[in-house]
Amino acid sequence: MNSKQSKRFLGLLLVFFVCMLSTTAPFQYFSTFPSEIRLFSGQQKELRLNMPVMAQAVIDHPDIISVNGTSQPSLNVSLREPIRLKTQQSGQAELKLRLFGKIPLKTVKVNVVPDLKVIPGGQTIGVKVKSAGILVVGHHLVAVNGQRKVSPGEDANIQMGDLITRMNGKFLNDVTKVAPVVTAAGESKQPIELTIKRNQSEFTTQLTPAYDVEEKTWRLGLYIRDSAAGVGTLTFYAPDQGVFGALGHVITDMDTQTPIVVGDGEIVQSNVTSISKSQNGEPGEKKAYFLKESKVLGNVERNTHFGIFGKMKENPDHSLFKEGIPVAFAEDVKIGPAQILTVIDGQQVERFDIEIAHVTHQSSPATKGMVIRITDPRLIDKTGGIVQGMSGSPIIQNGKLIGAVTHVFVNDPKSGYGCFIEWMLQDAGVMLRSSNTNLKAS
Repeated sequence: MNSKQSKRFLGLLLVFFVCMLSTTAPFQYFSTFPSEIRLFSGQQKELRLNMPVMAQAVIDHPDIISVNGTSQPSLNVSLREPIRLKTQQSGQAELKLRLFGKIPLKTVKVNVVPDLKVIPGGQTIGVKVKSAGILVVGHHLVAVNGQRKVSPGEDANIQMGDLITRMNGKFLNDVTKVAPVVTAAGESKQPIELTIKRNQSEFTTQLTPAYDVEEKTWRLGLYIRDSAAGVGTLTFYAPDQGVFGALGHVITDMDTQTPIVVGDGEIVQSNVTSISKSQNGEPGEKKAYFLKESKVLGNVERNTHFGIFGKMKENPDHSLFKEGIPVAFAEDVKIGPAQILTVIDGQQVERFDIEIAHVTHQSSPATKGMVIRITDPRLIDKTGGIVQGMSGSPIIQNGKLIGAVTHVFVNDPKSGYGCFIEWMLQDAGVMLRSSNTNLKAS
């Protein structure tokens, strides 16, 4: 065998041993061994390497985490057995593993955050929000004489989805107050100065009303709206902070499909009267009416990619939980069985079995964090799967609140998407944001 053949043989032999090694349990454990973990204060976690060797574990802050029940800064551990971490207080610590006390094997950064518990919801709620201005939802033509029609709004380059925040310098978010301004401007033959918010930018423009000879009134040539209402599900109530989260997805205007910029709003009790079942190609929906509208459950302050959030003073009626339960970080959610809490009749919150079929790795906020599938026969029989109005139903796995139902698959209504509860808690102001939490699409 010549040198070229020898090198080729050794190369193939090396590839063979690497392939064999990659199938062994120690290699597989090592490849999934985390370099960074997050834990809540008081939480425990086991790390496994499953290697038949001893190592030295060195902790730079033993006051933050203890290893295998001891708070010593350095100790010998068997890597054949699980390494048990227990958090003592919030802060950051570093665990270093060294073979024979000298050879670096693995370094794990541990970020311990204050303990957090929230009360899962599941109640069907009525949502009423008022936009932070006047929302433009379309254009229309004004008959200025028998032959000619114009649209002042379109001529002023005002677009669908624009938010009119001021008229002649005065804040407006009530459509009933627009007509007097338009009439006064038309009669005085003066343009109206409009402040427009479009996406993330703001600008001013002028619009001259036109007189509608058919309706005998002054018009902007715009279809406008100042509010929206609907039915959804409460996800959680955080009693220590006095805030709530619901829906799990943004509220958009039905005509423009743009997110509604909330000026103010409220959630009220709602009663489910019936459910139209989901079928392939046709999502069903909960039919409900607002109950005791005078009793406001909470005030809506924000409308984000992950739902609506605001203040709430007490845990609403019909909750299955009277005390808070732990929450899970996004990386702790696992494929497997779970439950959702939702209402299918009246106001009674019930538990239903689901399966988490897929989990998307997300290190920063993104929608569609998990794929869920309804497995509960009674829920399938009643609803056909996920229906409109179920958005926001809390998802619980292993005694922890992990997320919320957000969307249904139109062609497979037994399945849909869920978002991680971590991102909802951040938007609610209950959990601190990481430095890299820019929204990503998944």
